[in-house]
Amino acid sequence: MDRRGSGRHYRSSGAEPAHRREGGIILIGEPYWRQLPPTEEVAKGCLAGSISDFLMFPELLASFGSLGYDVVKMVLADQDSWDRYEAAKWLTMRRWLEANPDDESAQKVRARPTSEPVRYVTHTREYLGWGVFALMAL
Repeated sequence: MDRRGSGRHYRSSGAEPAHRREGGIILIGEPYWRQLPPTEEVAKGCLAGSISDFLMFPELLASFGSLGYDVVKMVLADQDSWDRYEAAKWLTMRRWLEANPDDESAQKVRARPTSEPVRYVTHTREYLGWGVFALMAL
């Protein structure tokens, strides 16, 4: 599978992968654009390399079909759950800083609990989505 639409491609030893066997399911976690960022700068604020790194949600779902899979289930992160996920990272950074004030990385990490919440609500929260998709081979 290619990077743009549905995870990474893994080579096997020649045996048929389990997800390709009768009834096999593969799980893919994949980001997508909730709405297209207006500029490359906004995309980079979402920690993407460029707008083309991710697909819009309908295009992502269609890409699974073009790769030979049906989507049989999906679990999507809503904004509330993503907010909790991001905020937990900020708390973890603060706690790490308190426990490791003399670490060589502390100075670099110190700016993140201040800058990350603003970056997240300015860019990621409105533009980027993420889901886990259960796929079955056609």
